[in-house]
Amino acid sequence: MTKNDVKRETLGWAYGGQAVMEGVMMRGRHLTSVAVRRPDNHEIVIKTDPVSALYRGPFSKIPFLRGIPMLWDALGLGMSALFYSAEIVGQAEDPDFKMSGGASFITGALSLVVGLGLFMVLPSWLAGLLAPQGSDLLFNLVEGIIRLIILVGYMWGVGQMAEIRRVFSYHGAEHKTINAYEDGAPLTVEGVRPYPTAHARCGTAFLLIVVFISIVVFAPLGKPALPLRLLSRLLGIPIITGLAYEWLRFTGRHADNRVIRWIIKPNLALQRLTTREPDDDMLEVAITALKTVLAGE
Repeated sequence: MTKNDVKRETLGWAYGGQAVMEGVMMRGRHLTSVAVRRPDNHEIVIKTDPVSALYRGPFSKIPFLRGIPMLWDALGLGMSALFYSAEIVGQAEDPDFKMSGGASFITGALSLVVGLGLFMVLPSWLAGLLAPQGSDLLFNLVEGIIRLIILVGYMWGVGQMAEIRRVFSYHGAEHKTINAYEDGAPLTVEGVRPYPTAHARCGTAFLLIVVFISIVVFAPLGKPALPLRLLSRLLGIPIITGLAYEWLRFTGRHADNRVIRWIIKPNLALQRLTTREPDDDMLEVAITALKTVLAGE
């Protein structure tokens, strides 16, 4: 497949994935692949699953509505891949280690609740304390700035943990591999290594877009009392998610445009917090995950 063939193909569909514990998950049109390197014998273990029809059905073609179910399904895929990788890593020490369905569900649910509280509810509450007076626009700007500070602080904080730094290195390996594939480069360690660890469609970029769009969406609502304000933030999540998804999709498709490249510079810069330069073993895992998807399709 030539470079131009790849460019044309990825205009219609974007391959992507995420980092997991000691591995990478890649998603294609019909298949997901999780490649994990076992810590004990360094073998690369691969697991494949079919992709939901949401990514190919009629609903996937409806702008602003497709983002919500597709991102929800992507969250489920990501959590499933993460739990699988945790199980593989855990079995290196205890062959009988298993991630039970109940434990996985509880962990996922708690993560979602904590995320909503930390990034949606807490900033609105703090903004009410820090900006009780002034215009509605000022209040929403303060809320957005607080949300951004929490987001950046959280990413920086978790990045100080040794285990998370390795996950961030696999994140960099995932981006390098996708960048190389979209550029038509050979999917070898040598072919992938020169590419950057940042990518325009990264989930980190999505979170930053959510912060800015939330200011625009919530500003017309004014500054209602705290209970109504918190309710509006929660009810506004589907709207913000839909808008952010479309913007990320648009900028990802036009990342070669000079104006778009300038606009997404903050997105790429923020990824320095969530990516690290991978070693060759990590690149091999990411390449294996993507090759498995491509071979299955």
